[in-house]
Amino acid sequence: MKKVSFLMLLACIVTSPIIAQNSIDFKEFSLDNGLHVIMHKDNTTPIVVTSVLYHVGSKNEDPSRTGFAHFFEHLLFEGSENIGRGEYMKKIQSEGGTLNAYTSNDLTYYYETLPSNKLEMALYMESERMLHAKIDETGVETQREVVKEEKRQRYDNQPYGTILPETLKRAYSKHPYQWAPIGSLDHLNEASLAEFMKFYKDFYVPNNATLTIAGDIDYDQTEEWVKMYFSEIPKGNDDIYRPNIEEPKKQEEVRDVIYDNIQIPAVIQAYNLPPKNDADSYAMDMLSTYLTGGKSSLMTKELVDKQQKALAVAAIPLELEDGGIFIMYGITNMGVKADELETEIDVLIKQVQEEGVSEQDFAKLQNIIENDLVSKNSTMAGIAENLSQSYVFYGSTDHINDELAKYREVSREDLQKVANKYLTLDGRVVLYYLPKSEQPQE
Repeated sequence: MKKVSFLMLLACIVTSPIIAQNSIDFKEFSLDNGLHVIMHKDNTTPIVVTSVLYHVGSKNEDPSRTGFAHFFEHLLFEGSENIGRGEYMKKIQSEGGTLNAYTSNDLTYYYETLPSNKLEMALYMESERMLHAKIDETGVETQREVVKEEKRQRYDNQPYGTILPETLKRAYSKHPYQWAPIGSLDHLNEASLAEFMKFYKDFYVPNNATLTIAGDIDYDQTEEWVKMYFSEIPKGNDDIYRPNIEEPKKQEEVRDVIYDNIQIPAVIQAYNLPPKNDADSYAMDMLSTYLTGGKSSLMTKELVDKQQKALAVAAIPLELEDGGIFIMYGITNMGVKADELETEIDVLIKQVQEEGVSEQDFAKLQNIIENDLVSKNSTMAGIAENLSQSYVFYGSTDHINDELAKYREVSREDLQKVANKYLTLDGRVVLYYLPKSEQPQE
């Protein structure tokens, strides 16, 4: 449901002094059915965010039925046995609330923001989604058309829109990260209603979910309502499928050309990243920001402003539970060939590997990262999301309070080390996006 283009540039650089982040207090407990509950109280404004993170994404799918996780993100707004078709959104919005959802390779996340006196309604509606979702032929056919249109708009008809799926299928040979969450429309068309119902029963269970409530709440009352609405939901009968597949390390560079409906060539480079909770992930995140994060990043200053070889340079740092990829892309300036831009990108990467980052640039980078972290936790929606991901992916909800310290531990030497460790030529993927008019005639 969340429409966020992965081609958007990273946030603009901010270099103002940082105010220390306050510790985020929370309480948590688990129900007997396995549902984990996290509560954060902030009574400064009369709003509350209710969210549920289901630990299921595209990597949990059958390779012959890709796109299920993303499809369910849409399908579970259809309604339930007790909420009429199309009424889910109307009920929230009629109370002055907003709601949304998104799917990644690792998770599906639902959330709504409401006046705090409507918390009980939000909990009831999320419990309905978990226990009584309406999964029938009418809803499936409706959402098939919705997903088809989304794919056309975001991938097929958008310039450079296929960068993510085209890169993933070359970056991974074994792991199910090799397909994007949008999946295959053919798979969705071929799937039966029984297959959709099985996916729901397998993954939309309390022992695969984290419920987070953040905002103007009373802890005791909230816990009472949670138990009232969620305790009756039965635990899933089977073990949750988690792919235990180790992606083999690539020994050679993978290169290819994609001919697209574009006018200007682009260069895409993708490098393997460590697992999301690996200690190196903090340094890699800082390095990607230094290279491509905004107007004063190294690549933008050198390739866009100074050399004028690129119209834009940006990145998709895809941090994933089992090991993601750092996708960097540049759109060439008029008259510049793709191989010319690639050469200059490689020169700058080599520069960082050999010389590292200056003290001045590192100090500015630290400010950017700390600003981003403080901003991420400046809203109830951001806090709710960060609390749930801290618990699920880092094994500790208190990671939300440790994250800033982890970034502060990263040194200039660490940036140079990870540049040499992960930005290697032997295992990367390089794609040239060229206009279809340049495609050789067979």
